[in-house]
Amino acid sequence: MTKAELVENMANDAGLSKVAAAAALNAFMDSVTKALKKKDGKVTLVGFGTFSKVRRKARKGRNPQTGAPIKIKACSVVKFRPGKKLKNAI
Repeated sequence: MTKAELVENMANDAGLSKVAAAAALNAFMDSVTKALKKKDGKVTLVGFGTFSKVRRKARKGRNPQTGAPIKIKACSVVKFRPGKKLKNAI
């Protein structure tokens, strides 16, 4: 599902215009992004799931084309852990 399809579904389900649904979705995404930028960023939506920021350590890897060893830098990644209602629905 694309963002446009999600906005259309939100508009139909909530009885909103597409512009209002798009504004609500953008506000949600901005809020989640701001929360995850914090040091111990975490967003929990009860029943749906939890977005959390995890720090990956630097590690060694291999270039798949040449087989040469490379260094992979440390970075932060976002993990999503589905909630009970979402797990049961799928």
